[in-house]
Amino acid sequence: MFYNLKRVREEYEFSQRETARRLKISKSSYNYYETGEYIISLKHLNDFCNVFHVSMDYVTGLSNVNNHSTRRYKLNPRMVGMRIKKIRKKKKLTQEELAEVLNTSQSNISAYENGKTVILTAFAYTLAKTYNISLDYIVGRSNTIKIIRRK
Repeated sequence: MFYNLKRVREEYEFSQRETARRLKISKSSYNYYETGEYIISLKHLNDFCNVFHVSMDYVTGLSNVNNHSTRRYKLNPRMVGMRIKKIRKKKKLTQEELAEVLNTSQSNISAYENGKTVILTAFAYTLAKTYNISLDYIVGRSNTIKIIRRK
């Protein structure tokens, strides 16, 4: 899922150790993210994008366009929840139907939408990919809804 973590890190000539230090995680945890053994948390993905000034859509392979931004974004669970709810309503889905798409429970969808917990990265990625919605939009890093791809 996260094809570009290593590519971005190497473009900046950072070691895994330096990247992990900047993300405030262990080198082994970062290595697991980069190799795909573990799915990077949305918080750490956001931090990675802040460090390297890259978009989540680019890092996750949803887009081949890297929308550079020097702005530092902080994840806001309420904003993420509001956007998930907006997307769900626009697609005319119930919480149960969205839960089925994401292979989770309705109570998890409710918790995400109410900002009680931040959506799991894998669920946010599935939501973005299924409905062609920018992951950066879902988490509040962008106001552009559609995923941008170069032809």
